[in-house]
Amino acid sequence: MASNAACKARVSQRLALLVLSVICLALPIAAHAENNCPWLNEATAGGLLGGDAVGMKTGADGQSTVCTFTQQGTGVTRTLRVIVEIAPEPHARMSAVAQVCGADVLPIKAIGNEALVCTADDRKGGVGERVVGRVRDQVFTITIASTLKVDPILNRDALKARIYTAAEQVAGNLF
Repeated sequence: MASNAACKARVSQRLALLVLSVICLALPIAAHAENNCPWLNEATAGGLLGGDAVGMKTGADGQSTVCTFTQQGTGVTRTLRVIVEIAPEPHARMSAVAQVCGADVLPIKAIGNEALVCTADDRKGGVGERVVGRVRDQVFTITIASTLKVDPILNRDALKARIYTAAEQVAGNLF
């Protein structure tokens, strides 16, 4: 028969092994930042950006909420940003937000109640596209951009197609 001390030692070893197993299983969950973007997930954003994307949501629901997805490549950063705000006067707010487009604006049919698309190139040489739209009292802005002026994945044609796809997704989830 085993001694009482030997039994306690075995129980103690098993308990330590169990605790260590639980910690090891919980670490990946704790290390991954949770993205609770209600309009896009990381997989969809990654598909639009051309690679694995990491997302981050800021802001409180019911107010202005920003979801930013980033995809890092060799010498390039691609981003997809979705901003949604609830506006008491949504048409007026959308008009104000759309002023960032200037004269370079085209209407998009079948996206929300009204939507516009324009170029969102940055002054440092990056390229981008922007959609500003509205679904009921929610005004949304979507921007897809690359830090490369000549991006092999997000060239001008790809940007136009992908911004439209992102706008469909976001407007559909806002309805």
